[in-house]
Amino acid sequence: MDWKEVANSWIEFKDLDVELHNQLEELKKEEKLLEEAFYKNLEFGTGGMRGELGVGTNRMNIYTVRKASAGLAAYIDEHGVEAKQRGVVIAYDSRHKSPEFAMEAAKTLATKGIQTYVFDELRPTPELSFALRYLNAFSGIVITASHNPPEYNGYKVYGSDGGQLPPADADIVISRVNEIENELLIEVDSEEKLKAAGLIKTIGQEVDKAYLENLKTISENPHLAEETDLHVVFTPLHGTANKPVRSALAALGYKNVTVVKEQELPDPEFSTVKSPNPEEHAAFELAIRDGKRVGADLLIATDPDADRLGIAVLNPEGEYVVLTGNQTGALLLDYLLTQKKEKGTLPQNGVVLKTIVTSELGRKIASAFQLETIDVLTGFKFIAEKIKEYEVTGEHTYLFGYEESYGYLIGDFARDKDAVQAALLATEVCAYYKKQGLSLYEGMIQVFEKYGYYQEGLRSLTLKGKEGAEQIQRILASFRNDPLKNLGSLKTAVSEDYLTGLRISGIKEEKIELPKSNVLKYTFEDGSWVCLRPSGTEPKVKFYFGVNSESLKDSKAKLEAIEKDFMELVNQKVKMVQEI
Repeated sequence: MDWKEVANSWIEFKDLDVELHNQLEELKKEEKLLEEAFYKNLEFGTGGMRGELGVGTNRMNIYTVRKASAGLAAYIDEHGVEAKQRGVVIAYDSRHKSPEFAMEAAKTLATKGIQTYVFDELRPTPELSFALRYLNAFSGIVITASHNPPEYNGYKVYGSDGGQLPPADADIVISRVNEIENELLIEVDSEEKLKAAGLIKTIGQEVDKAYLENLKTISENPHLAEETDLHVVFTPLHGTANKPVRSALAALGYKNVTVVKEQELPDPEFSTVKSPNPEEHAAFELAIRDGKRVGADLLIATDPDADRLGIAVLNPEGEYVVLTGNQTGALLLDYLLTQKKEKGTLPQNGVVLKTIVTSELGRKIASAFQLETIDVLTGFKFIAEKIKEYEVTGEHTYLFGYEESYGYLIGDFARDKDAVQAALLATEVCAYYKKQGLSLYEGMIQVFEKYGYYQEGLRSLTLKGKEGAEQIQRILASFRNDPLKNLGSLKTAVSEDYLTGLRISGIKEEKIELPKSNVLKYTFEDGSWVCLRPSGTEPKVKFYFGVNSESLKDSKAKLEAIEKDFMELVNQKVKMVQEI
């Protein structure tokens, strides 16, 4: 069936949701927009699905949510009665349609006889992960598009360990979703009927309290709040972190916390920022204003579903500087390991987990404590998968996991990156340095002086729509077919292709013991590196860079040169594929 036939089936569907029907009537006036909405099914991948809101098979709406949920229901049904009784926990963020999509998912599952638990209001993604473990549920769903623009929403699926589904299980769910031919024909019972039958239950305060008690356990020095006069400015960027971060900081005694008023409450339009992403320095604009007003030592920002954390610190010139995810991760890791070693609680088989595009500084820090660092593919589900593996084998004791894109996990009572945990620990690290008469910026410089002046960069190329997606694939294929032998004066020492699973160093070939992924990485003779990967959630391809030199100035200069040379090469590739 081609896209026109699919679109026509929606047009002729008499019971189509009224709002979607009206949108469809408008789309009929412009064929290209109609094609974008129907030319494919919204892809349900290993991390769930994410897309623009609206009518069509390639959009997030109640019918595509029902389809995803019906596929998950089939997967759960295959695991028997116990799995259905253990059920599914569902959380949602502050985006347009998030509460509605959460209930549509719950109704679809409950109609199939699967117990569901739905939070009474918006909650952070990491609390969903915790709740799943706390309630011993079989699976979990969170309705979120993280830090995407307001027109997006998404649907993420979790396994019984609290981590996002690993590839093997995700593949089964994907196949079950894809077996459903017509999302319009999925029948669901009413919310009232399913609640009366006890198949949909509301959860909230009990889980919040349990989560808070666990959050308090990540503190290495619970009395630091009493020993320092620390001032923090916090912004949840209109998302889910407002209540949990404030409650957790208060529980540990941090009283001087100023919340950015304009960004305190949920707002699906994220109207005070261009992007609700703490990776974007512009997202800190109002926090910096308030920080200057109250003389804050630390600025904290979380993304809408509270799995990513960004921080800003005062530099010697008295200006707030937004740290990179790699820098924040290094500060948290160095503090954790130092404190555990001093207290004698550092396990000999401790392990640090990071992604292949995360700074090598983390490995250097861990090595200084005689600890191993394990690399995984980009995506926190791979870190969660390793935590689960080590629980079973006992090979390692998990200490810290992080990725350069502002995601950190300290305590493994949650199994996804947790900005609430990270906010607590970042505040404690800031207090630790302030007690010594140092700013957190000065603490970061100390870390560089101990381990090396590592610097990392990230560039991206956005190519929207059907044509853009095809061009991204051709760009990756171009690099794959003509591997990078040098970049300027830098010669390639190691080439890694995570799709073929091969690592090539000179004439030596070895297998990469990680799942297949469309990622290329080149490491040069001086240790600098470049990595390419298409985004799993946005219409873009990302380019990662890493360097290390004798000084901060030299590292910044080296990074700038590598980024410039590589992006010139990328632009040549773009012109080439657009001419095809």
